[in-house]
Amino acid sequence: MERMTAGWINGLIGVVIFSGSLPATRVAVAQFDPVFLTVARAAIAGALALCLLIAFREKRPSGRDIVSLVVVALGVVVGFPLLTALALQHVTSAHSIVFIGLLPLATATFGVIRGGERPRPAFWLFSILGSALVAGFALTQGLSASPLGDLLMLAAVLVCGLGYAEGGRLSRTLGGWQVISWALVLSLPVMLAVAFLYRPASFAGIETPALVGLAYVSLFSMLIGFIFWYRGLSQGGIAAVGQLQLLQPFFGLALAATLLHEPVTWAMLGVTVAVILCVMGARKFAK
Repeated sequence: MERMTAGWINGLIGVVIFSGSLPATRVAVAQFDPVFLTVARAAIAGALALCLLIAFREKRPSGRDIVSLVVVALGVVVGFPLLTALALQHVTSAHSIVFIGLLPLATATFGVIRGGERPRPAFWLFSILGSALVAGFALTQGLSASPLGDLLMLAAVLVCGLGYAEGGRLSRTLGGWQVISWALVLSLPVMLAVAFLYRPASFAGIETPALVGLAYVSLFSMLIGFIFWYRGLSQGGIAAVGQLQLLQPFFGLALAATLLHEPVTWAMLGVTVAVILCVMGARKFAK
């Protein structure tokens, strides 16, 4: 029970950190090219991760772990950041955040496929209901306004769910912070090369908010958040702790309203309350 509780606490900390990712990305893409932002955040986090691995003298992962680490890298280091950065050129961060409500269902599904977990039937009822509430709300808020942006967000959710589940499974043997660190290090050479190619002609005109956004997604979204998140998934279960992502819209919408002054309606808040109840139900029937 203590391990399960620790998993939920670590998972919640990770979700709180991740909730700032989309608002920070929204600010950063106002002045940075989406491709540069994606590879720069990975390169910065990768350099820090390499320092951590060297400082703690971590042993190299085995050959059978490399494939899983590549999946993690493609899902959460490259896929999700790039797709969301592209999507945020077409939709607001408040609108894109509601799609994050689909992540728990995607993560739980891949948790069954890759992690061998078998939640009870009632768990799926709450998980599907929570995801349906968020997705249904998104559909009523103007899907036709930017179908490209919404399709990009849906693709981001799928690759991220796979990266979360694969990383959570691997964390059971390799360790939470080690998984994201090795995934970042594996992608570091490519990220550095692409970052150099897509670098801005000059950083002189880049304003402070964009730089802060880049710093946040590099340090917190790409590294620190995953340290807590993968530890939580390995301790409390991928499908179970993954349901905490349903709370991410609540934190994200609050940040979007506070920092970006984007409109947050009562309907958005109502959906958030409903999905919180779904998280509580899913947690009860996760095992």
